[in-house]
Amino acid sequence: MVVLALLTPTGVAAVTPPDRPNLEKGTVQRPANGTTVISVQGFKMRNQSSAKKPARLVGVGPNGSVEWVRDGSDEGIAWFYDVDPLGNGTLLITGIRPGETIVEAWNPETGETLWTERFDIEDTHDVDLINGDQLLVANMRNYNETTGRNNDRIFIYDRSENETVWEWRFRNHGYNRSGGGDYTEDWTHVNDVDKIGEGRYLVSPRNFDQSIVVNRSTGNVSMQLGSDGDLETLYEQHNPQYLRGEDGTPTMLVADSENDRIVEYARENGSWTRTWTLGSIESLDWPRDADRLPNGNTLVTDTLNHRVIEVTQDGEVVWEFYAPWGTYEAERMQLGDEPGGPAVSEQDATGSYNISGSAGLTPGTGDQQTFAQWVESTSAGTPFAGISGWFAARWSHITPWIRPVWMGSWAFAAATGAAVVLIGWTITEITLQRRTIVALLRRAVASTKDA
Repeated sequence: MVVLALLTPTGVAAVTPPDRPNLEKGTVQRPANGTTVISVQGFKMRNQSSAKKPARLVGVGPNGSVEWVRDGSDEGIAWFYDVDPLGNGTLLITGIRPGETIVEAWNPETGETLWTERFDIEDTHDVDLINGDQLLVANMRNYNETTGRNNDRIFIYDRSENETVWEWRFRNHGYNRSGGGDYTEDWTHVNDVDKIGEGRYLVSPRNFDQSIVVNRSTGNVSMQLGSDGDLETLYEQHNPQYLRGEDGTPTMLVADSENDRIVEYARENGSWTRTWTLGSIESLDWPRDADRLPNGNTLVTDTLNHRVIEVTQDGEVVWEFYAPWGTYEAERMQLGDEPGGPAVSEQDATGSYNISGSAGLTPGTGDQQTFAQWVESTSAGTPFAGISGWFAARWSHITPWIRPVWMGSWAFAAATGAAVVLIGWTITEITLQRRTIVALLRRAVASTKDA
């Protein structure tokens, strides 16, 4: 009866499953200033894309209407990652096929691909066009089984020369093989690289919990925010943006993914100070991109809530769009690639802010709590708060990828509970029956000896 009761929400959810996730607008208080292009990662397992969770590129109009969609599953693209407006109506796109990274310049209005480069590297999250005709590449998952060395790196490929003209390997610059992730698999998970000045590159080695600036001419790390294991500063971050205000203060805006928040740090007197915190597990779920806009607002890609939001300095949502499955990056096309804007200190908006004003089309983004949010809020202030918070974070970051699209957070939690009860019950029954059988055998043996 307990198992059947727990499975009831799953049965109800299965009655009218959607054909595929919907693209729809949320809150639109103010029209956006142009088209917002969103990369949707999608989901794959064993190198096969999920038809219910496709990789897509979506162009969204100022009022939240869909202007165009490019479906990666139609062309064998398992995942879409970085997408950069090139300023001439075209987009630089990074897509992944099994064992291959595809980089394209693509015109969404005509559907024309202007050029394509293919690299035999896996799971590349970011490629930028720099210096006219060169590609700046963040290259992860680069372990060499023959040499036993991990060659995770950033490199520059010159399209005119058809060769790599510069590279920077993490293992040659103080990164210890015992740090980060699995050295033979996903060691650094370098997920972003941006040119922020002449010969200066902002790099995000996610598994080392830090954002760094690499000087091309010296090869040195000239600036570092966070460190491996310092989870209070950054915890497996994505896509940092470098800002420099009118007073010249170096500032980093970062999607602090595993901490479910957006943070901004200013560097003064040789140290970093957190000047702004946006959101928490109650309103964000694994955000992976945050860009400051020229108007002072911030464009946030809230990955596992499958949406993109534009928020004011105090966290009010003024524009919102839902684009399942697993939004990765968003850009305003007419502004170019990460144009930047004023730091919060220049806007007199330092502090910590919750997010308000969402349409709540995905549970957890509005008033409706997810299972993970309920666990954390219920245990707050109790001796179990620490372990419950850890469980809630893991649950909210893992289960959206594995649960069917027609199941919500609570239905999946109930189904998981039913499975746990059923497995526990089965193990208990087997254990008890085994003990009973062993006892009967012992009695039989004892009776035989007595006879």
